[in-house]
Amino acid sequence: MTDTKTQPNQTLVISSQPASINLVEKLVDDLRASLDLNEDMYGNMLVALTEAVTNAIYHGNKSDAGKMIHVKYAMTTEQITFSVTDEGPGFDFYDLPDPTAPENLEKPSGRGIFLMKHLADQIIFGDNGRTVEIIFNIHHS
Repeated sequence: MTDTKTQPNQTLVISSQPASINLVEKLVDDLRASLDLNEDMYGNMLVALTEAVTNAIYHGNKSDAGKMIHVKYAMTTEQITFSVTDEGPGFDFYDLPDPTAPENLEKPSGRGIFLMKHLADQIIFGDNGRTVEIIFNIHHS
């Protein structure tokens, strides 16, 4: 078995307001530096994580700044897993409209989860849709 040293979980707790996205971007920037991530991996992480937090702000917590979003991450030498949890009612993640369907192409929203699925190595919904885990296999530059 390969070396899979696990770093302790880290948690960022942010309020449900657009300015909180800056904290998430800083988190990914800091990880990029410490993990020596290549440009593609960094870009994928940044977009997928900011999409997840944006969904948590607007759809999960309905932009209620009094509701918190917990962004956790854990690392091994092979993977980094982000977990984004909101305080909203959840949603049916099995019943999502296809953003590539002709009737949805002009809609201004609805692409976040589609993007996350294509950018990450794996995404897993839990807690009735209140939590999404975004998993990346680490590729060093």
